This record gives sequence, C-alpha cells and structure tokens, in this order.
Amino acid sequence: MDIVLGVFDTFLFDRFYATILPGAAFPSAGNATAPIIERKPIELDSVSEYFGWQPSEYAHASRLERDNDVRLLLSLFLITWLFGYVIYFTFATFSYVFIFDKDTFKHPKFLKNQMRQEIVQSMVSMPVMAVFTAPLFYAEVKGYSKLYMDAEKYGMWYIIAQFPIFLMFTDCGIYWIHRALHHPTIYKHLHKPHHKWIMPTPYASHAFHPFDGFAQSVPYHVFPFILPLHKFSYLILFTFINIWTVMIHDGEYVANSPIINGAACHTMHHLYFNYNYGQFTTLWDRLGGSYRKPNMELFYRETKMNSKEWQKQVKEMEDIVQEVEGDDSFREYAAAPVEDKKTK
Repeated sequence: MDIVLGVFDTFLFDRFYATILPGAAFPSAGNATAPIIERKPIELDSVSEYFGWQPSEYAHASRLERDNDVRLLLSLFLITWLFGYVIYFTFATFSYVFIFDKDTFKHPKFLKNQMRQEIVQSMVSMPVMAVFTAPLFYAEVKGYSKLYMDAEKYGMWYIIAQFPIFLMFTDCGIYWIHRALHHPTIYKHLHKPHHKWIMPTPYASHAFHPFDGFAQSVPYHVFPFILPLHKFSYLILFTFINIWTVMIHDGEYVANSPIINGAACHTMHHLYFNYNYGQFTTLWDRLGGSYRKPNMELFYRETKMNSKEWQKQVKEMEDIVQEVEGDDSFREYAAAPVEDKKTK
C-alpha cells in the first residue's frame, strides 16, 4: 500500500495537505514573499525509486509531513474509501453494460428499484469499511507486514507461487468467515442485508453491511502479516479480488466447473442461502458438506430465463427463506413471474 500512498502523495495529497494546513513556506501565488526555509530531503520511497517521480514543491509545505501518523491514517482512509468507489463503479458498470443478462429484471424475485438499493447500500457501507481497513494498511506502511520489494529476496519461484498460495489461504479463511456469518445469531444482524438480493446484479458485489464486508476482507489483510508477498503482486491481487467479486454477481454462467466457484455457484448461494460459501473454489464447500452443484438449466439460454425454471427456483427459495429468515417482508419485488409460451 505504500506504493499507492506514494503516488497519491506525489500527485494529490502533498498539495491537498499544503492547502488545508499550510506550513510557514507554503508555495502559492499569493505567498510570493514567504520566507525561504531549508527543507529536509525526502527519503527515497517506492514512487521516486521505481518510477522516477520526484516529490513536488508541496511535499514539505504542510504542517502534516508525509510520515505524520494522523496524515497517514487519513490518507489511507481516503484512498480506501474513494478509490474503492472508483474500482466498484468501473468494474460493476462494465459488467452491467457488457455482460449482465438484462432478462434478470423479469425474474419474479428481482426487487423493485433493486440496482438503486444495491448502489446505495454499497456507497453507505464502503466508508465505514474503510475506517476499519485503514489501520491495517497503516501497519503495512509502517513496516509491520512481510510485504517486500526485492524480487530476488525469496526467488522467482516464490513470485509465481505466492499467487496460488494467497488464493488458497484466503479461500479457506473466507469460507469459514462466510459460513459463520450464516449462523442464526449473526446472520440477522450482519449478513442478511447482502442476501436481500436474491437475483443480484454486478452492483450487489459490494452491497454488504459494513461489518460483514470488512469481516470477509480480513483474510486478504492477514495474509501479508503471516507470509511474504511482493508489493506489486499485492496490488494485482487486490484488483483481481474486486473484479472477481463483481464477476460472481454478474449472472453470466460461463464456468460450469466442479472446481471454480463462479457466478453459477454463487447464484445458488443467493437463491438457496446455505450452500456454496467459498470465494474462489468449491474445495472447502465440498470438505464442509455445503457444496451444491449449479442447476444445469442455468447454462442454457433457452432454459435459464423461462417461467418453468423460475417457478422451481421460487418455490424452493421461499421454503428456505421461511427456515432462515422467518419471513420475506423486507423485500419488495418488482413484478410477477413472466409467462414463457414455450413452457405452456
């Protein structure tokens, strides 16, 4: 995260902090006569060392220096919150425009104004999640993690191996956290808001209760404190995680795999609640007895969106809702089932 922080400091935050909390020698057109003071040199950071981007004149123009703890925490919070919005809207919108099947709107369990509700829930939750995430990023920036930059430190074999190791570690952690969130005493308080979306759109990918969303992100943050992880690999993986989270909510059932926990598996989770808790693979669901193979009808256009399949889904889903939630009154559905003449 120090790489991202360095980029933001160089191109945005140095000037931002110099503007809101200027020091004695704030460089501005209105302060041309300000006294010149000797500025201590900025130690080489990842941005200047690896990209050649040198700090601007604003780097020492604020009372809050780059290494100030308050500034670090505030900057990391802003990056996590605002950059989180950018990633969310970019990938969710791309998926919605180019991938998401718009016939999902006709499904009897699609909610009234659902996309708007998903977006609002995401926008409300993400700043709260950022509050809890920023201290973990702060610990990384301060050097308490095992993040490293020298590719030769652990050898090139580990540069490659760290990707499957990271995915396996986090897949296991998220499975158990996600399954715990379905415990009746926890579910109704934390995880129920995400299960409001029976037929989710890509915008549901981040539409969690903030404590739920943070809890499921913990394995990603814990990993670099336990095992080494290259800093650029860390950024690649975090970007991939956000893309993957959108992909498993986009309703495009292209991966009929017994191994990959794709959109079809995750649709089973939203429809039937107590199955397919995994994030990337079906391994832990198989070991934990919670795997449910996606209905084959999902993989064929002619059966995926017809009333016969919908009626089957609705009947089983409503039975499970009574068992898990007790009632379905907090959902307001958009429309009744659409008849499919082929099934008459």
